[in-house]
Amino acid sequence: MNRQAAWELLTEYTNNESLLKHALAVEAAMRAYAGKFGGDPDEWDVVGLLHDFDYERYPSAEAGHPFKGAEVLREKGYPDFVVKAVLSHADYSGVPRDTPLEKVLFACDELCGFITAAALIRPTKSILDLEASSVRKRMKDKAFARQVSREDIIKGAEQLGVDLNEHIAFVIQAMRGVADALGLRGSIAN
Repeated sequence: MNRQAAWELLTEYTNNESLLKHALAVEAAMRAYAGKFGGDPDEWDVVGLLHDFDYERYPSAEAGHPFKGAEVLREKGYPDFVVKAVLSHADYSGVPRDTPLEKVLFACDELCGFITAAALIRPTKSILDLEASSVRKRMKDKAFARQVSREDIIKGAEQLGVDLNEHIAFVIQAMRGVADALGLRGSIAN
């Protein structure tokens, strides 16, 4: 299990640039949280990269996400903890989130998408000047990024046992570290 193999699997199944950037954002958040929760950053970032690798081919529960992906991961010999984390990030899978890894994945998934959307509507189109308070303000606007579940964002922070504002700020900081890869440097030079 290594990042290069995970990236190759992700790009085999995913061509959509937005989905690839989402995987990179979740990977960055997972790696950052691994240090906070005593996890292995190399394992956690692979889970972040792979959590939605099957989404482009199977974009809903009815189509098979994340169940089809879990089958592929098993076939490729990924450890059970990776398969369970991928399954548990979807509430409808019925797979409980028991470990810090699973809880962090759920907590970061929707939030990374929402943070990306919030950064892209800024005048600078940058995550580098985005603050948690701006994200919270956007969360109140039901028309903004309406496909992102605010309930999952809130529930994710609760399941982690962290303050929502601190969680948002932590994930923003993690994503800033890969701003260029995410296309979120915007018009800010440094």
